[in-house]
Formats: sequence, structure tokens, C-alpha cells
Amino acid sequence: MAGGERTWGGRFDGDMDALTRDYTAGSDRDLYEHDIAGSIAHARMLGRQGIIPLAHAEAIVDGLGQVLGDFRGGRVTWRPELEDIHTHVEVLLREKIGEAAGRLHTARSRNDQVALLNRLLVRERCDRLAKGCEGLIAALCDLAERHAADPMPGYTHVQRAQPVTLGHHLLAYGEMLLRDRDRFRDCRRRANVLPLGSGALAGSPYPLDREMVARELGFDGVSRNSLDATADRDFMAEFLAACAITQMHLSRLAEEIVLWASAEFGFVRLPDAFATGSSMMPQKKNADVAELARGRTGRVYGELMNMLVNLKGQPLAYNRDLQEDKAAVLAAAAVVEPTLVIFAAMVPSLEFQLAHMREAAGKSFSLATDIADYLVRKGMPFREAHGVVGQLVRECEARGCELNQLPLAVYRAACDLFEPDILALDVDAALAARDLPGGTAPRQVRIAAGQLRSAL
Repeated sequence: MAGGERTWGGRFDGDMDALTRDYTAGSDRDLYEHDIAGSIAHARMLGRQGIIPLAHAEAIVDGLGQVLGDFRGGRVTWRPELEDIHTHVEVLLREKIGEAAGRLHTARSRNDQVALLNRLLVRERCDRLAKGCEGLIAALCDLAERHAADPMPGYTHVQRAQPVTLGHHLLAYGEMLLRDRDRFRDCRRRANVLPLGSGALAGSPYPLDREMVARELGFDGVSRNSLDATADRDFMAEFLAACAITQMHLSRLAEEIVLWASAEFGFVRLPDAFATGSSMMPQKKNADVAELARGRTGRVYGELMNMLVNLKGQPLAYNRDLQEDKAAVLAAAAVVEPTLVIFAAMVPSLEFQLAHMREAAGKSFSLATDIADYLVRKGMPFREAHGVVGQLVRECEARGCELNQLPLAVYRAACDLFEPDILALDVDAALAARDLPGGTAPRQVRIAAGQLRSAL
């Protein structure tokens, strides 16, 4: 290839400035598996369709297999002047098989070749992140079943509200992650359309069998519009959005681990394997894994915004701005995937302080709503019952006690509908009462955990 191995050098005189070379270099050096897979499928189709001699197609396929072996074996030296993975593969192929290598790019543009690589990359990362979500969901289901009947305070506005079970609380994150898993699957479906055959932007004049290539590479179908196929990065923006939402969910769980591990909450002890100490304070055990997951969330958000801003002003079809797409996908996935993996290992190792959580679940007048519901079942309108219980809460505050510590006479003075059984109301009774689908009753938590597990 003329012009320092450039695939486009015929139009140009002289060499590219090193600054331009480095500034325009791609970020795809590790994506050789995808590029070579696409090239093998393309070469086979060219040979079968008689577009290039069958013998040349077979030599190309054999040579690409050798190039792949060299990459896998670490025998390829990256050469910055070759610009990207596509040119490296072409040059290495020519070194293996000679002139026949020049036929590989027949009926193919760098634009639809890049579009193919992007879709193969996103498809693979969707599979990996969906699997990561499933691993963490499974861990949460195990914990939820183990702690289906263990009470803890439920919160609104970061204030104790009503008792829930620890299992119910953990399953809330399982539901979030299931939606995350499904978003990656859904993104995969939209990404799984073959763009190869679109050429630079206008399609191909050759008798291509695009469906053959689609079948060989596992695509569901072929693109209908060559302009859209070469310019489309919606599936990459969608992938980044799915990454951002997933990392947001992980960050919320991380925040709760940080809070629960504090002395102020005291709900969990951090396992030594997933914590660090202080260089100055010997007593400290820090939730660094959770804190870093929380802190790295902004990086994932940034990659999504990067992609959206990149796309917003681009006319059809291909523009070099689009080269930035793979870096964003790789960077976001490089945060989300290991976070899913380490959380799946860390969460089962948390040491929950169940006795303390149970005690906290019954404090801060957390049974107030259940007492109002008691009056409703006796026939009182809820708003009136709400007012009665509000008066009882004020009485508790004056006495410095909880609702279940008030004498029956105080209840009776507030409303004659109260009977001695009101004194039996406790956290376990409040939990058991919510025995309907979606509720926090232990039986429902076990059912929900089984349903969530079956979705995997």
C-alpha cells in the first residue's frame, strides 16, 4: 500500500505528519477478533458469489486465520502508522498471502466495515453485562431467601418510615438489575442488524449475498438503508444509556452499604476482603469498593453525554467524529462490568447485624401506620384515624417512649375503638399483615425471590 501503508494514499503526496497520525489513531487495537470474523464472512461470500476468485477467497480465509493466531499469541507489534485495527489486519494478511489480500476489500468500505465492528462489539458487551447483572441478581436472591423474615427499618426521606424485611429490601435491587439485564438484551436486539454491504454510504454495485454474511455472523437481518447503516450509532448511545442506568443502581446500593457500615447505622460489618484501612487511624475499616463504585458512576454518565453531544450535530452519513464511539463503549463497559462482578462477590459476604436491625425497625414510631390501619378495620375513616395516631405520637414524644409502650388507658382515652389486642401489635405482625404480591411479608419475599430467580 502506498503512502506509508495507508489504505487511501493514492490521492496524497508525502507522508502524514506524526502529530496527525497520533491524533487520528483509533482505539480499536484489541478488537481484532471482531474485525477478522467480519472479514472472514465477507471473503467467503465474495468467493461464493464469484465476485473474486474462489481460490483467492480461500487463501484470504486461511490467511486471516493465521493473522488471528498471531494476535492471540501476542506476536503482533502495533504500528501507529497503520492507523487502526483494520489496516493492521490487511497489512498482516498481505504478508501472509501476498497479492490476493488486496481483494478482501472488494465491495466493502471502511465505513460499513467500521459499522460492522461496532455492532459486533456492542453485541458482545451486551451479552457480558447482561450476564454480570444475572450474577448479582442470583446473589441477591440467595440473600433475600435467607433473610426473608428478618426485619429492618424501611426509609423515606432517609427517615425511618415502616418496617420491611431485609430480604424485601435486597430484592428491590434485584428488580432494578433485572430491568438492567433486559435493557442490555433489548439493546442487543437493535444492534443485531448487519450493516456490511452498505459501502461508504450508497450501497454496493456487486451481487452481494448480505443474508449469507448475516447468517454466518449471527445477525437477525440486514440493514434497509445504506445511509442510516453507515451513520447510525443509536445502538451505541442506547448501550451507554443502559450502562449509565445500571451503574446508577449499583451506586445506590453502594451508598446504602456505606451508610449501613457506619457507626450511626451499624446494620452491617464489612468483610475484610472487601474493605481497606486507614494509614493514620488504626480502628478504621472503610467501604472503599462501594465508594469507588459510587465515584466511578460519573465516568459512565460522561461517556453517555459524550456520545449524545458527538452525534447531535452530525449530518449524514459518515464523519470522522464517529471514531470516538468505540472509546466510549469500551470505557463505560470497563466500569460497569467489574463493578457487577465485585458486587456479586462482596454482597454475600456482608455481615448483617440482624438483632440491631430488628430493634431499629420497631423504633421511631414505625408502627404508626399499622395502628391507623387498626382503627380503619374498626370502621373509622383513614383521615380520622391518621389524626388519632398523630396525637398518640405526640404523647409518646412527651413520655419519651414508643407507641407499643403506651398503656391501654392512653389508647382508650384517644379512641374507644382500641381494645387490648392493640398492645400485641409489633414488627412481626406489621410485616405479616402485608401478605400480598409485592408486599414485604416473609411469605411474599420468598415467592418474589423465586419469581426473580426464574426470570434468569
